[in-house]
Amino acid sequence: MTTLICGSLAFDNIMVFPDRFKNHILPEQIHILNVAFLVPEMRREYGGCAGNIAYNLMLLGGEPLIMATVGDDAAPYLDRLDQLGLPRTHVRHVPGGFTAQAFITTDLDDNQITAFHPGAMSFSHLNKVEHAASAKLGIVAPDGREGMMQHARDFAAAGVPFIFDPGQGLPMFNGDELLDFMRLADYACFNDYEAKLLCDRTGRSLEQLGREVKALIVTRGGDGSEIHSDGQRFDIPCVEADQVIDPTGCGDAYRSGLLYGIANGFDWQKTGRLAALMGAIKIAHRGGQNHQPSREEIAARYQRAFGVALW
Repeated sequence: MTTLICGSLAFDNIMVFPDRFKNHILPEQIHILNVAFLVPEMRREYGGCAGNIAYNLMLLGGEPLIMATVGDDAAPYLDRLDQLGLPRTHVRHVPGGFTAQAFITTDLDDNQITAFHPGAMSFSHLNKVEHAASAKLGIVAPDGREGMMQHARDFAAAGVPFIFDPGQGLPMFNGDELLDFMRLADYACFNDYEAKLLCDRTGRSLEQLGREVKALIVTRGGDGSEIHSDGQRFDIPCVEADQVIDPTGCGDAYRSGLLYGIANGFDWQKTGRLAALMGAIKIAHRGGQNHQPSREEIAARYQRAFGVALW
């Protein structure tokens, strides 16, 4: 099943702060915050939610199709997509600007401070879902504000089921807009902070919001995740990682498991467990796209973690 992934392609500039943010941010001085973090380690990675989700879905054997916008500096990323065999039919070059850029600083507690320049992502509305006629499933991941709204409406109009996954883009929308997204979407996924913000802005509880979609997924970091569907709640445990190296892109890896499970008709327990496994595999590697497990290795890890076969 071809899965259309609407979201960003971005370069991630990742820095590691060898201390804890809390040791350098004084709560009583937060109103005049002026702080610098010395980051001896820095690297540049391929990222963006669409790129990361597509990469992980490819590892699972899915059929990802990226819909994104890039700038004049995108040649290395486009070459990478070609090398991976990921189609860039719907990756649009917007002249005169940069590809989206994230500047991510991670501390020893895996807390992150991110600055994000949207660049060409702001023109994501130039892409149309209808141009990807082969898509049978979709996701609206963090992207340009206008593009996210348009893609959600387009998926719904085309009758293509999709996940609403606003991520760090959620604050761009007011309560009424978020309710519209929930009514258009078939599935919705948030981390625990985003879920609280969603409830605050809409004035609705998670239970009420869950009635708008076939499934509402909330991830809770080290406490696992939960899936609300048809009046049931499925608690999904974390999968123990080989080591905890870098959380960047873990949420995107998780979402690839959701998409694969939905596309292949898995039940929610199996879908959630696969999603958790993909996050655990990713967190043991730096960057969002440097882990390279085979499908056989993924299946073996699933068997060890849950005692049943994946496929």
